[in-house]
Amino acid sequence: MTVNMLDGKTFAEMVLAGAQHLTNNADMIDALNVFPVPDGDTGTNMNLSMTSGANEVRNVENNHTGDVAQALAKGLLMGARGNSGVILSQLFRGFGKELAHKESCDTKEFAQALQAGVETAYKAVMKPVEGTILTVAKESAEAAVKIAEKEEDMIVFLDEVLKESKASLKRTPDLLPVLKEVGVVDSGGQGLVTIYEGFLANLKGETLPEPASTSSMDEMVNAEHHKLAQDFMETEDIEFGYCTEFMVKFEEDKLKEHPYDEDTFRNELSEMGDSLLVVSDDELIKVHVHVEYPGEAMTLGQRYGSLVNMKIENMREQHTSIVGDKKGNKKQQPKEKADYGIITVSMGEGLKKMFESLGATVVIQGGQTMNPSTKDISEAVSQAHAKNVLILPNNKNIVMAAEQAADLAEDNVAVIPSKSIPQGMSALLAFNPEADLETNKQEMSGMMGHVKTGQITYAVRDTQIDGMTIEKDHFMGILDGDIKATDKDKIITVEKLLNEMIDEDEDEILTVLTGEDATQEEIEKIESFMEEKFEDIEVEVHQGDQPIYSFIFSVE
Repeated sequence: MTVNMLDGKTFAEMVLAGAQHLTNNADMIDALNVFPVPDGDTGTNMNLSMTSGANEVRNVENNHTGDVAQALAKGLLMGARGNSGVILSQLFRGFGKELAHKESCDTKEFAQALQAGVETAYKAVMKPVEGTILTVAKESAEAAVKIAEKEEDMIVFLDEVLKESKASLKRTPDLLPVLKEVGVVDSGGQGLVTIYEGFLANLKGETLPEPASTSSMDEMVNAEHHKLAQDFMETEDIEFGYCTEFMVKFEEDKLKEHPYDEDTFRNELSEMGDSLLVVSDDELIKVHVHVEYPGEAMTLGQRYGSLVNMKIENMREQHTSIVGDKKGNKKQQPKEKADYGIITVSMGEGLKKMFESLGATVVIQGGQTMNPSTKDISEAVSQAHAKNVLILPNNKNIVMAAEQAADLAEDNVAVIPSKSIPQGMSALLAFNPEADLETNKQEMSGMMGHVKTGQITYAVRDTQIDGMTIEKDHFMGILDGDIKATDKDKIITVEKLLNEMIDEDEDEILTVLTGEDATQEEIEKIESFMEEKFEDIEVEVHQGDQPIYSFIFSVE
């Protein structure tokens, strides 16, 4: 079989196969996490991101390759979770733009689209690190351009590109020493190779391995995440009650009377509600918006053509059923926007309450093992309902998704790039409601440098890293991202970590955030150790209830 031109339906099937293959292998990709901590979620993040892209692709009703590519890009953009998911979304965002007007594509055009995706992704990452998914994407695209010069058969072309991507993945340990030390390839790069494997298998007509039992788990995770998101507000606080989705099929006679302009249409819809997404091409407009009067939004769309694929959901009813709200669905007058809204991310009821006490408007339940998506953060920006919004991700793997959400927002939104819970709390203490957004961003970001973060967790496998031998199920002490201590005894690990963290001549306060598995006996042992070893350091203990980390320490 020879395929010289790739049409939309064939590419859509390839995308769905790539997404399924990623789902099947998500656990394996998670296991490639360099640190043996129980939060290696690259596979999970890429899987949820790609699944969101695949869901958009399913909605494409024509045979236009560019439309499929742009649908994939849009779905990935809104579903992107974690750094790996955001980078994946950027790769296919550039890919989709390059193919936007291509009804079908040949190997040269496909190769150029891969190259455009790499350029977009590298621009999106502040400090690109080689030996990661970026390198695999770049080297695969460079090889694709050369292969396409001599190869017109798409199957042979993709087969060669896949071989190059696998070779690039094998080289990642040579570019990133920590990968070589631990003995693994880059997990994000493995995820991209897995997607390419799915693409090629489908194009060849080969059957993918039977799906692993992860799809039902994904649905449970999504459902639980949605449930947690509902806890941000009371039912009566939902300003725009109807999630409204529809498509408009252009009609020439209507367009003559009302020429279509996407920006104008988007601005008109934005005055009716929030959570707005408008995507259009030469034939269709797709709209997602939360409004109070769905009919008005649809009437606006009817100026340009006929309505198709309409869906309206009463979010107040949904919220009531999810959280058990018995207060009814009284219609509320729109509330005036506050001057400031602050969004933070954390896991654990204790941490949520602490952030709220420090002034957080919305606390997204997320963090390790559950990175909120760009869409989750965008929705939180809407919920904050403020003229200016500050986002504190509190996790290095959420910063990029937060920045992407800020770029999509209409309001003034700034990201304080906090990479830990202590950094987020320290930054919040520097917030000045009288200052402008840029001043707050600078002051709050500056405060993060004055705090040291320590974490106690356990190893999920045997490994060697930074010259340290770590055994499965032993405890680890992590200081600002580096493993500094390990022992089979949790308290001994704590003591080793605190010895690394604390400088008696400079530090004054140790804050202890207790995890959901921490015991009172352990807390008392830590307090006794501090009294004996660091008697001049003030110790504060707060209930955090966070999973994964028995203790989070903040030293200032």
